[in-house]
Amino acid sequence: MDFENIIYEKKDNVAWITLNRPKALNAQNLALCKEVTDALENARDDDQIYVIVITGAGDRAFSAGADISMFASWSSVDALMWSKISRRPYEFIREIPKPVIAMVNGLALGGGCELAMACDIIVASDNARFGQPEVNVGVIPGAGGTQILPRLVGEKKAREMIFVCDQVSAEEALRLGLVNKVVPADKLKETVDEMIAKIKSKSPVILKLAKLAVNRSLETTLAVGMQCEAELFGAVFSTQDQKEGSKAFLEKRTAKYTGK
Repeated sequence: MDFENIIYEKKDNVAWITLNRPKALNAQNLALCKEVTDALENARDDDQIYVIVITGAGDRAFSAGADISMFASWSSVDALMWSKISRRPYEFIREIPKPVIAMVNGLALGGGCELAMACDIIVASDNARFGQPEVNVGVIPGAGGTQILPRLVGEKKAREMIFVCDQVSAEEALRLGLVNKVVPADKLKETVDEMIAKIKSKSPVILKLAKLAVNRSLETTLAVGMQCEAELFGAVFSTQDQKEGSKAFLEKRTAKYTGK
């Protein structure tokens, strides 16, 4: 697949998607969002891909958000079209039945913060900064910032980040529950590789069901979510990997999963 705005690499059962507009701080335009969606679709459909990582080129930004140069001449119809196209990668990440890691190096603002929040796990460098500064440029968050951020950091802090537009440091993002890990910038890739190795040692089909169960918990009432979990727990026992995992544990050996 040929891309102009991202770098897409597949190696050792991992798909790496790198936003590749470093001079623009990896700002997201229509072409980049379309390419990210295409790469995600490819990774989803490739049975040899177990984990997906999204990051940004260079060391200044994961993504500084939407390319604001697009906004000046837009009508409401243009904005709705952008929202539909730009939101698709974020929705896709949640739908893909594979773990998706955001490797955040530098700024993650606006759409960049929203893209990271869509991922299952966020690992950030100690120089990363997060924020939703859309109000500063006359718009509101349009890819989940008003919906996902309150679920992660709480209502009051989310309102502050959206209304005041102050950025938060990586350490504060960790304290707030916005990110999973913060590491020195020179250890970022190493840390993500270590996490990938641990994930790859699990069963892909069991991880798929686990992600589906967690997703459902965010979309339904507790009672409905508990019923969904029970059904998925039962479904686990129809897989070969469940049998292998239990047998390996009892035999005190490493499980050999096949994803079936």
